[in-house]
Amino acid sequence: MPRCSRPPCTPGRPGEGTLSGAAADAPETEAPPPGRPAPHALRVPAFRRYVIGQLVSNIGTWMQRAAQDWLVLQLTGHSGTAVGIVTALQFLPQSLLGLWGGVIADRYPKRTLLLITQSLMAGQALLLGMLTLGDTVRVWHVHALALALGVATALDGPARNAFIGELVGRQRLSSAVSVNAAQFNAARFLGPAAAGVTIAAIGSGWVFLLNAVSYAAVLAGLATMRPSALTSPLRRAAKEVRLTDALWYIRATPALRRTILLTAVIGTFSLNFQVTVSLMAATEFHTGAAAFGALSSAYAVGSLFGALRGAGRRRPPSLRLLVGWAATFGLLETAAGVMPTPVGCAVVLIPTGAAAVLVTTMANTLVQLTTDPDMRGRVLSVYFLVLLGGTPVGAPLVGWIAQTFGARYGLVLGGMAGLLAAGTIAAVSLASAHPNGEAFRDPATTGLRDV
Repeated sequence: MPRCSRPPCTPGRPGEGTLSGAAADAPETEAPPPGRPAPHALRVPAFRRYVIGQLVSNIGTWMQRAAQDWLVLQLTGHSGTAVGIVTALQFLPQSLLGLWGGVIADRYPKRTLLLITQSLMAGQALLLGMLTLGDTVRVWHVHALALALGVATALDGPARNAFIGELVGRQRLSSAVSVNAAQFNAARFLGPAAAGVTIAAIGSGWVFLLNAVSYAAVLAGLATMRPSALTSPLRRAAKEVRLTDALWYIRATPALRRTILLTAVIGTFSLNFQVTVSLMAATEFHTGAAAFGALSSAYAVGSLFGALRGAGRRRPPSLRLLVGWAATFGLLETAAGVMPTPVGCAVVLIPTGAAAVLVTTMANTLVQLTTDPDMRGRVLSVYFLVLLGGTPVGAPLVGWIAQTFGARYGLVLGGMAGLLAAGTIAAVSLASAHPNGEAFRDPATTGLRDV
């Protein structure tokens, strides 16, 4: 695998220069015997506690997002612009600081960093809850706290995702990423529904306090982990951990570069369902909120099914499998755009949601498996930047196309973009295949097998 501490990159042997010794690197380089799946990540007790804590906390986070929007509407006389500003303030730091979050994740122990960031997020929820229950909350309070949450999340995200590899090692990394995706999508499905019931019963303020309490599950899991049981990379001096190294590393690793480019196209053009589905319901089917709710629920159910399907995987995916699912996702999204009735569109959106989650989960797994442990935080920050950072560009463009030419064209554009990206990556991989004819195989992905 290429080593890119400084340009130009030169190939190195697996494990070279990353950990203090072969024994320390063993969990990252060991592979299951040919034809035999790796042990499942849920067999690792620390990972089980971590996932349960994340599930509880993420449900609370999605509850807070819904309650926060409702609170802003109440404070501003139902201003949609005000809700948009709060959402922008919460997600803007991830675009501006996400890459530096990856640098920090590679410079310092991830467990310690997560204890700090998760505590800060709990404090944000607690303060918002106290202000709301005390009837002293103002819109600028919500703006400031949303921005603070965004900053903490930008620092937390790369460390949280890279930490999974330290918990389970390389053998179980594929199933660990899939299980983590499953709990996230389950929380995204359950959180808003729970928020609606809780807001109606006891009010938004108590939702924020419940979210603050939910962080206790994550903090307890992190606090009870034995650092000696983690598979940690060698800590480099802070001045040796540079963002530019990750960019050179990605450039020098074909499978990694292709995975991130594919993710960038899909994240920018193909994952704008909040825009396209709402316009389909309003302008194509003319059925209003009822159809919008049904279409959104269909996509959410499919996403949950895809996450659960992925959670059962124990063998790592290959670039070939990722490209195949990306093409399938593109076809399904295109088909959803040409369905003549809301029922037909909802039916197609179920497998579309499943395919979308499988694509993003496989891409995340490939990025982690293809990256050295001491580079993982920075590379993951680039991956999440292209996955989420393209939305401010892609969403308005897709929305303009849908509004100008019709809502169906928004979905068709997203589907065709995914198809074109998958086809391009497939063609490039075939053209650069090794002399033995193994297409989509790259030194960085040796040992990764199709299922």
